[in-house]
Amino acid sequence: MSQNMAHATVLLNEAVEALQVKADGVYVDCTFGRGGHSRLILEKLGERGRLIALDKDPAAVAAGRTIKDARFQLEHSEFENLSAVLNGLGIARVDGVLLDLGVSSPQLDDEQRGFSFRFDAPLDMRMDTSRGQTAAEWLATADEGELTEVIFDYGEERFARQIARAIVAARQEHAILTTKQLSDIVAKCVHTREPGKNPATRTFQAIRIYINRELEELESVLPQCVDHLKASGRMAVISFHSLEDRMVKHFMREMAQGDKLPKGVPIRAADVPQGKVRVVGKPVYASEMEVAANPRARSAVLRVAERL
Repeated sequence: MSQNMAHATVLLNEAVEALQVKADGVYVDCTFGRGGHSRLILEKLGERGRLIALDKDPAAVAAGRTIKDARFQLEHSEFENLSAVLNGLGIARVDGVLLDLGVSSPQLDDEQRGFSFRFDAPLDMRMDTSRGQTAAEWLATADEGELTEVIFDYGEERFARQIARAIVAARQEHAILTTKQLSDIVAKCVHTREPGKNPATRTFQAIRIYINRELEELESVLPQCVDHLKASGRMAVISFHSLEDRMVKHFMREMAQGDKLPKGVPIRAADVPQGKVRVVGKPVYASEMEVAANPRARSAVLRVAERL
């Protein structure tokens, strides 16, 4: 499939508006994807503005190379390397950071990537196809306990143990190399599922998150975002499932509260440790109109924090 497959950027205007883009500001799009957010940020920047974008997916980077703009720079990198990228560019502080988490529509819709059970395709699931272990390679070696833990923790799948046992049994007969093989195995183990949801949904999500270290990367990058923000700079994070959103919500809340002191410590109010950020507004969700046009927006949640 083409590298420039159609991609509807979720919460496009809401996320960019939350950044309050300044004409001469410096911004980071940590998840370039197909550049929806980046292009809108560039529209709002003046001649002296600057935008740095990151993406681990070579297909996304290739798509981004078509943007010919002196204010724009795209790096092939995991976003957990945010500090290293900015330090390498000689940038200490920025005016805003955007994270649009999870898998993109082009990744899901490209059958060769192996993210979706809708196609019978090689079981890859890597966001960065230039390195790392594929889902098929991991399924061939992981023991039953590890399989159970990943599928339960990252997929919140209550049939995780049965699925893990079935995977181990199946691979003794033949290697599990395709998305159809895996989805067929899972379907036999999941006896109830939400209406309209494929039985393999949670398992595929879990394996994808694990293979790409999505939660570990998110945990690593959030404090880096705060450290590199200027005063009044903003971070905007769009998440698509409860594990991500929970992590973002708790992080922002903790950063807003500041260091906690033991109860009863005699200290003046002026000396109480202050938080590093303030949470801006309430969580933002996709409108009914956006969800109707793009059903994948249904689970999106935007949270925003501002550096103090």
